[in-house]
Amino acid sequence: MEAFFDYGGPWGRQMMCGTASVQVCLDAGDDSDGPSGYRWRWRLLHALGPVLVAAFANSPLRDGKQTGWASSRQQVWARMDPGRTRPPRLDGDPRAAWTAYALDAELMCVRDVQSADWSVPRGLTLRDWVRPTGNGRAEWRLRRPTVDDLNYHLSTLFPPVRPRGHFELRMIDAQPGDGWIVPLAVCWALLSDAAAGDAALAAVAPLWDGQRADRDGPWLRAARFGPADPQIAAASRECFAAAGEALDRAGVPRDITATVDAFRDAYVSKDRCPADDLLEKAHDTAH
Repeated sequence: MEAFFDYGGPWGRQMMCGTASVQVCLDAGDDSDGPSGYRWRWRLLHALGPVLVAAFANSPLRDGKQTGWASSRQQVWARMDPGRTRPPRLDGDPRAAWTAYALDAELMCVRDVQSADWSVPRGLTLRDWVRPTGNGRAEWRLRRPTVDDLNYHLSTLFPPVRPRGHFELRMIDAQPGDGWIVPLAVCWALLSDAAAGDAALAAVAPLWDGQRADRDGPWLRAARFGPADPQIAAASRECFAAAGEALDRAGVPRDITATVDAFRDAYVSKDRCPADDLLEKAHDTAH
């Protein structure tokens, strides 16, 4: 992995050695078309993603210096290897979109127990490898791929929402202390409560108007500006309000709802995120 990412600059090493996240894993749902189905959940989670990036942004510094990004972690992921870190196309069936995404991603390596060198030619994709002729296995003298190779390749793809039999949310910065409780509760609430999910979709719709062909636009705005972006801040307030109502309807224990409420009062309602605390602390230290 290190050798592969080094081709693209410093971003891979920064990702491996200088970033941390809260990874939220949620049920992918069933095969229906409604709120309990994976198609609806896939669409909701991608639409909601920039709000999650902004609300929980917590990495404005690198080596103690301001980067100009609320989530420098998301900046690193965006620049590392877009073919395996950006979202897939969202204008079709999720299964077809994920298949195309995986096939078109570059191979990071081909494992070989007989050799210490697992490197492959740059630009070689899974699609190339599975082809018996042409720019693939025959040309590069690669062995036939196996199911284990496919599974390994899938484990090297890092989009913000990764399907693994469930959905992995990979866009949330690490939070201080027990702060992981808040993104877990908010994401569960919006995905598990149909009314809350619909309200969240309506709230984030303005973020995506005119952005259908640009999968990166709202994601990068959220990472750079966090809740300082007025449109993202407005969507965040509505999404957290919907999540709070869903948690109340579900009868979630009061200590969890109190933690979510405290985060909303300290950050979301004030168009702030945890990154602002770090920036203020850095400013006070410098002066």
